[in-house]
Amino acid sequence: MKKLFLALLAVSVLGFSSCSDDDDPQPTPNPEVKFDVENFKGEVMDGEAITLDASKTYMLSGALIVKKGGSLTIPAGTRIVASATSANDVDVRYIAVEQGAKIYIKGTASAPVVMTAEVKEAEAWGGLVVCGYAPTNKADAGSAGAEVSGLAYGGDQPNDSSGSIEYLRLEYTGYKYTNEKEFNGLSMFGVGSGTVVDYVVSYKGGDDGMEFFGGTVNASHLVSVDSGDDGIDFADGWSGVGEYWFSLNSAKSGIEGSNNGDNGAATPMTDATLRNITVYGMGEKPFFLKEGAGMMNIDNIVIGGLNADKTQAIFYASSDDADAAARIAAGDVVVSNANFVDMKEGQTKAVSILTVGENIEAKGAGNGINKPDWVSDALNMVDANKTVFGDAVVARVAFKGDITSDMTLDANTIYMLNGAVVVKEGASLTIPAGTVIIASEVSANDTEVRYIAVEQGAKIFVNGTADAPVVMTCEKTEAEAWGGLVVCGKAPTNKANAGSAGAEVSGLSYGGDVSDDNSGKISYLRLEYTGYKYTNEKEFNGLSLFGVGSGTVVEYVVSYKGGDDGMEFFGGSVNASYLLSYESGDDGIDFADGWSGTGTNWMSVNSAKSGIEGSNNGDNGAASPMTHATLKNLSVFGMGEKPFYLKEGAGKMNIDNIVIGGLADNKAQAYFYVSSSDTDAADRIAAGDIVITNVKFDQMGIGNTEKAVAGLSFTENANATGAGNGFGKPSWLSDALNKAYNGVVIVN
Repeated sequence: MKKLFLALLAVSVLGFSSCSDDDDPQPTPNPEVKFDVENFKGEVMDGEAITLDASKTYMLSGALIVKKGGSLTIPAGTRIVASATSANDVDVRYIAVEQGAKIYIKGTASAPVVMTAEVKEAEAWGGLVVCGYAPTNKADAGSAGAEVSGLAYGGDQPNDSSGSIEYLRLEYTGYKYTNEKEFNGLSMFGVGSGTVVDYVVSYKGGDDGMEFFGGTVNASHLVSVDSGDDGIDFADGWSGVGEYWFSLNSAKSGIEGSNNGDNGAATPMTDATLRNITVYGMGEKPFFLKEGAGMMNIDNIVIGGLNADKTQAIFYASSDDADAAARIAAGDVVVSNANFVDMKEGQTKAVSILTVGENIEAKGAGNGINKPDWVSDALNMVDANKTVFGDAVVARVAFKGDITSDMTLDANTIYMLNGAVVVKEGASLTIPAGTVIIASEVSANDTEVRYIAVEQGAKIFVNGTADAPVVMTCEKTEAEAWGGLVVCGKAPTNKANAGSAGAEVSGLSYGGDVSDDNSGKISYLRLEYTGYKYTNEKEFNGLSLFGVGSGTVVEYVVSYKGGDDGMEFFGGSVNASYLLSYESGDDGIDFADGWSGTGTNWMSVNSAKSGIEGSNNGDNGAASPMTHATLKNLSVFGMGEKPFYLKEGAGKMNIDNIVIGGLADNKAQAYFYVSSSDTDAADRIAAGDIVITNVKFDQMGIGNTEKAVAGLSFTENANATGAGNGFGKPSWLSDALNKAYNGVVIVN
């Protein structure tokens, strides 16, 4: 009889015990087996039931085979280390379980079983091989020799049990005999559905992280990181369910699914059901449908991160794989709820014959491409200085199209705006604190305008915070790079076609008779590089509010380097507080078309034309309902010739506590300016409808002596604070809200 020899890190004699408390019947221990503390290798024989001791570390110095009729139980927290080979010791280190044998790996979330190596690099040792009696489509099923151990596998027992593998971390596996013959982290040959496989991590394996060679075993909560070949691979008629799989940064495919390398149509055919899958960072064929592919039903998958210079389809099948093509044509490969992330120019989502159902809300293994919550800290930790997932990866998800039902974005994901996103009537879009949306740069082959719009009857909830604002920016960091945010409501406007007026840039209807209409909430939002221009008369602002009602909350919004206005109110009754417009290409903040609301704590800095522009109606300055603005606590600094421009009938205004200045030298226009030809604005002034109190004129510039046009009265107050700190950064402007996405500080 061959014996099992055990080498312990501490020099002591290993005891063993029966595992009769498990569900599966197990062999009775053989009291005649003796152990040598110098080695951990050999064979667990028929009738032996060995239990390791979690308080000891086992140095694996060769092959350990659990023979038919034997069992090996490994308690939670046990550590097995494959020793380094030497010139005098070339035995391959691996653990294998024969058909009819059992292994019980009993790790827990806080104390996983760890199988690792002294040499901390891929291919340092073999890994774990399990062989069962479940069906496979290999021609010699029932006697097929497992690729690396040579053990028989396969048969006609789909519910065969090889034991259980729970909470296991495998590290530095993948020992290579030849380029065609090498170990995986976990290899399952004909393993049956009676076997439990749950919570298994492969880290830096030289070949695949996990591979299924036929069989019917189900497997959940699998993680493969930095595999030298495929992350997870199934083949040879595997017919099982895979749930919560995560494949990260594999050298070749993230997941490879095939039927049979010799006969792509072999039976029993691979029939895989995969749910809740994440695949990120891989070689040329992210999800490779190979060698006949077989039948697959794939649902809720987040996939992407292919290198920029790789142009293969994300879901790839070779053009000469006729059997895989036949499966796809027959509808046997179904992909639904796929969320593609970090797609680069020129990359396609799937081969032309495969239809993929998309869903940008799909979470994959649970948290997009970030570490899932089900990966416990202990299961994730390699050693004191390394973790399996390492630095967090942030996904980039394609984002465009109509939103027809309630949607919530994920703050752990970057959304690449590749066209127009329109929130349709009856739907809502919720954007959590810290979410970043980046408008992709327009190319010659893709001229779609990038913007976000909210229809009448729809809602947007921008739920930023002082420390984690929502950011909407652009790859191209210059003004007019993309549209901006457009919100349309049902509140009154004095446009002649109120209720059906087409918003200037989106063409959506706005206006009505619902003054307290609610379009949601916009809080702590930073908009950058907006102002896309169709024509000189038709261009986006940073934030455009068309007929938005007083039921909507607008607060703490920054526009940075917008090509047109920072913020503009087109009628409506919404109130808005804590607004900052910085370096707008036209006006800093603009209101018109019968806007009747209150604005508090507004700051406009370095706009190209007016700092604030207030008007009534460009076609009829006396139109009603008339603009009726109450403005308090304003700072206006650095602008064109008309710092505060009362325009196109002006309307009624009550302006209090304003600090204004910074006009360039020798600009002759008044700080509060009205055109001499604007008779409707003159009527408002004459009627006393424009009241300006507590004004501080500061840094007026050489030659700029005119504070207001003749007839417009105001009161001055040298102690006015404007938006809170004169021209300085106000206390309500948090550091996070004040910093542009590329790191620029907006207001010092």
